[in-house]
Amino acid sequence: QVQLVESGGGLVQAGGSLRLSCAASGGTFSSYAMAWFRQAPGKEREFVVAIMWSSGVTYYADSVKGRFAISRDNAKNTVYLQMNGLKPEDTAVYYCAGRRYPRATYNAAEYDYWGQGTQVTVSS
Repeated sequence: QVQLVESGGGLVQAGGSLRLSCAASGGTFSSYAMAWFRQAPGKEREFVVAIMWSSGVTYYADSVKGRFAISRDNAKNTVYLQMNGLKPEDTAVYYCAGRRYPRATYNAAEYDYWGQGTQVTVSS
């Protein structure tokens, strides 16, 4: 059974940095697309970034380009989200998601597995 477990959230001041981790287990992830989504109170879940596990090709939402970076460690089955230059509008619960198909998508409904989420709060 595939499990995704996020960690690394917290409270940070505007301009600060955080690194989120998503530890994956229970599957063979080489053909997966992995992504981070976020959801702020009262808003819909929003695509942030995705990575193809095998090739490392990445896709970013315009709102985070140049500030966030996704990477993966094949040996540890872990995906990371490095967040720099954080802004108050980045405040949300961040979710790791996995798709059993080697193509990334911005649509949350097309991902098969989800983590429990980790809170990121950016103070002004």
